[in-house]
Amino acid sequence: MPIAQLAPQLINQIAAGEVIERPASVLKELLENSLDAGATSIDVDVEQGGIKLCRVRDNGVGIAADELLLALSRHATSKIASLEDLEHVASLGFRGEALPSIASVSRLTLLSRQRGVDSAWAVGSADTDAALPPRPAAGPEGTSVEVRDLFYNIPARRRFLRAERTEYAHLDKVARQIVLSRFGVAFRLQHNGKPVLSLTSAQSSEQRAQRVAAICGQEFIENALAIEQTVGDMRLHGWIARPVYSRSQPDLQYFFLNGRCVRDKVIVSAVKQAYRDVLFHGRQPAYVLYLEIDPAVVDVNAHPAKHEVRFRDSRTVHDFVRRGIESALAETRPGTLTNKLAASASVDRAVRGQSILQFTASARPQAVAEQMGAYARLAENPGVIPAPDDTAEDDIPPLGYALAHLHGVYILARNREGLIVVDAHAAHERVTYESLKNSYAAHDGPGLQRQPLLIPLRVRVSAREVELAETYTDMLTAVGLVVERGGPESLTVREVPVLLRNADAEALLRDVLSDLQATGKSQRVEDAIAELLATMACHGSVRANRALTIDEMNALLRALEITERGDQCNHGRPTWLSFTLQDLDGLFLRGR
Repeated sequence: MPIAQLAPQLINQIAAGEVIERPASVLKELLENSLDAGATSIDVDVEQGGIKLCRVRDNGVGIAADELLLALSRHATSKIASLEDLEHVASLGFRGEALPSIASVSRLTLLSRQRGVDSAWAVGSADTDAALPPRPAAGPEGTSVEVRDLFYNIPARRRFLRAERTEYAHLDKVARQIVLSRFGVAFRLQHNGKPVLSLTSAQSSEQRAQRVAAICGQEFIENALAIEQTVGDMRLHGWIARPVYSRSQPDLQYFFLNGRCVRDKVIVSAVKQAYRDVLFHGRQPAYVLYLEIDPAVVDVNAHPAKHEVRFRDSRTVHDFVRRGIESALAETRPGTLTNKLAASASVDRAVRGQSILQFTASARPQAVAEQMGAYARLAENPGVIPAPDDTAEDDIPPLGYALAHLHGVYILARNREGLIVVDAHAAHERVTYESLKNSYAAHDGPGLQRQPLLIPLRVRVSAREVELAETYTDMLTAVGLVVERGGPESLTVREVPVLLRNADAEALLRDVLSDLQATGKSQRVEDAIAELLATMACHGSVRANRALTIDEMNALLRALEITERGDQCNHGRPTWLSFTLQDLDGLFLRGR
């Protein structure tokens, strides 16, 4: 077959294969155009999951009558005009492919009326072939795009569409992402004539929280921590769920980069590492996060659907997101979440008493073995914490004072609001683990302590991995791995971290190199050490049926109040629960 120029219609249909996958793709492109047009109100009507009809109306700036046909031609856009614009693109759309691609595989009608213009004008996908001029039409200010019979002219593609319910589920997900991306835009969605979403503009922080609750559920917002972090030109804000509100699937994970919903591996890795100490294995965190960054340092032109991006300095972004979430999770302790009365008085008394528990964060760092020995002995210094009867009501700390040790498992305590139930083992495990981490970090200084291997380990790898190892030599050494080139496709491991001397060094090295290749950063060594310290903390904590005295229980409660991530143990289980007097009255039907 000789080389020939393809017909414009066929070119558009080929392009549609990359941009338009299903009705949800159509809705995404149309909604992004509406947002780029400055719309403050958007109405969406869909039928049969968007297969039969997908109509989007907005009150944006509109399109001039003489530009309507141009809007349906390929690579025609008002978003960029030069390569410099592409490198600093801040709009959601910029390629000029969406509308012509949709028009080539559906029956499309575009109606628009500019602000301040008396009448609207309309053009259809059938008009582009004959280049018919726009026709006058009736309509409000803004733009309306109506897409009917998706893939009607490509039966093969239409057969690959799923059932109406499935297609609508994908479409609904896109709508919810857009709703969360722009709080200042009112949004309405109807499916088969039935209202599904009806949201007004959310301006205040309270209204924004209500919108998040409408999309993610009231339970999410009740278990969410607000986050606000700014470093230089980067700003991270939004909501992250407490670890006790983890999910089996990543179905409540929304991340927006400069207003664009993305699913980027750098961000996923950062969030995963931030939650590593507080989640059950296999559980997924829930979050709605917004990252604002200079558009010049991120490439949004890396994927046809713009779901993935490329950062110029992915390690900096990774660290910023991880540390921002970690700092928010570190505040999940009783003194910051329930009783807003400052517990400083009781904490100071515990520090001055210097109980042998050494639970306080200000205790002098010791070697890991010494710390474990100290934690094996519980509160041999009675009288550090005053008894409840000696304390004024306003002076009672968040977790109160111990009353009893129930079945050798749960500590029952009374605070100002009511009853506190603490899992003694889980609480002691968290306190011990955080102290071990702090002690180990202070003991080893800037780089992990290393131990030479008696027989260096030779590992066969690819040439690319050899280059990676040489590029990141300093970073590998900092985490305790001394690696040298052993040949064109081999590496030699000469030293490993002391705490991991019995670990599988080859598997560890391969995992680290895999992470470096994917994200330019690896936490494998730190994760392995953290897992070892968590095991030590678990085995070194009080066990069930180990009777505790009142002084021992009070010392543990005070320590938990000043311990980071004190609301859950290392495995994600809650360490304590609170029952107010109103809760107890309700259980016993008092006052009814």
